[in-house]
Amino acid sequence: MDKPAPTNAEASALSVRGLSKCYGLIEVLRGVTLDILEGEVHAIIGENGAGKSTLMKLLSGHTAPTKGQLFMAGKGIRFADAAQAEAAGIVLVHQEILLAADLTVAQNLFLGRELTRRFMVDDRAMNRRTAEVLAQVGSTALPTDRVGDQPLAQRQLFQIARAFLDDRKVVILDEPTAMLANDEVESLLQIVRDLRDRGVAVLYISHKLEEVEALADRVTVLRDGDMIGTWPVRDLDQRQMAEQMVGRKLDMLYPPKRGRADADPILEVTELVVDYGAASGSLVVRPGEVLGIGGMIGAGRTEFFEGLTGLRPAEAHRIVLKGRTISSPNVKRMMEAGLVYLTEDRKGKGLLLNDRLGPNLTLQALDAVNPGLQLDRRREMHALDHAVEEYDIRARSLGMDVGNLSGGNQQKLLLAKVMMTDPSVVVIDEPTQGVDIGNKSQIYKFIDDFVRTGKACVVISSELPELVGLADRVLVMRSGRFVAELDGTDITEENIVYAAASSGRTKEGGA
Repeated sequence: MDKPAPTNAEASALSVRGLSKCYGLIEVLRGVTLDILEGEVHAIIGENGAGKSTLMKLLSGHTAPTKGQLFMAGKGIRFADAAQAEAAGIVLVHQEILLAADLTVAQNLFLGRELTRRFMVDDRAMNRRTAEVLAQVGSTALPTDRVGDQPLAQRQLFQIARAFLDDRKVVILDEPTAMLANDEVESLLQIVRDLRDRGVAVLYISHKLEEVEALADRVTVLRDGDMIGTWPVRDLDQRQMAEQMVGRKLDMLYPPKRGRADADPILEVTELVVDYGAASGSLVVRPGEVLGIGGMIGAGRTEFFEGLTGLRPAEAHRIVLKGRTISSPNVKRMMEAGLVYLTEDRKGKGLLLNDRLGPNLTLQALDAVNPGLQLDRRREMHALDHAVEEYDIRARSLGMDVGNLSGGNQQKLLLAKVMMTDPSVVVIDEPTQGVDIGNKSQIYKFIDDFVRTGKACVVISSELPELVGLADRVLVMRSGRFVAELDGTDITEENIVYAAASSGRTKEGGA
């Protein structure tokens, strides 16, 4: 597949020629040449570590290039910092939530550039303008609401709204839908289309290839710091995009299905009630199967399994795990019995981002590496070496902080961490959230290898193709209850959505 030649820099909102970035002796971005046109959505895709974040920081003034040149309207430009880039009309909307929780929405949007009247901050004017841009992005919050009281999805909309306060020539969106529900995603995509129709150049970074296919006009692929090429989106389907990202053919993203397991259950849960009714239900899990859990965000999926694993208050009529009856779940009791939970919030709840790989890996299984009263560094390093090899965790140094790993490598470390407890059943909540296509394929294989040993995995996922491709059975939740069980050819995106969203109750899941 040939890569198209660059377009004319003078006709572009922003152009890049030979852009490179080195940190010490390590070159993380090499010779990128790119044109971003007015009135287009230009997607940037690549695996974690491909150089996307570095490129975004260079374009938005957050860091300076080692080599190369930026152009706006055909004129060379160099930014000393992000403020200069914003003044020139370029704004980066970060994936991470960078807002002050104790301030109001309006105060956050105008932070550092407050409107004044007679040398006093003009709260009324800021609130009025904030209400206008909140309406543009589809947020239901009020300008005077405290940001810390708002859900993550709303906070992401606030960050996007900040980009609407002034006229922008280039808006860079870094994984903007990572924290949004399905209906919120569609609203955001429409916002991006509106920006494009107003002549704004939108640079869109996403792991979700279906969004790229639906939204972008052109797509640029980065791989290992190199620019592989730029294509009109109409010339690539999602599989071809993925193959360009990883540099190889993706014959099978998902492992072959194992078929429905008929063995006696490895886990039986009868009438579990979580958080005094926030979620409840019964289910069985059999050895050698992947049980998928579908449903809309807010359906109670996470709450149910946090209760089952002892992370929330819960009571059950009966829990039987590998023949052992457990009346009241708590974290230690369930882990000792062989049931562990891998959180969807790896940065907030799963990993210590400011600590090294070793302590993160062994934190949940200290007895396995520290049989005495003192920390055994040798055993810890042996366990880490084994995990790095087995789970293909890629790190510049084993002594680096976990927060500096890519998202995919953080997720693989978290998976290795829960596996250190030698579980029989693993509950994985959103296993590939924020993970690129190459690491997704690896994680699916790790899950498949695990269940083929006669153990079992419960996968909670909001990605319908993931449930369809990975699960042997799917239970669907709605309003805190299991409302449907699907298996075999009945596991389709349409059936999962219908069960999750319709009022018609189908087969009670679990048997």
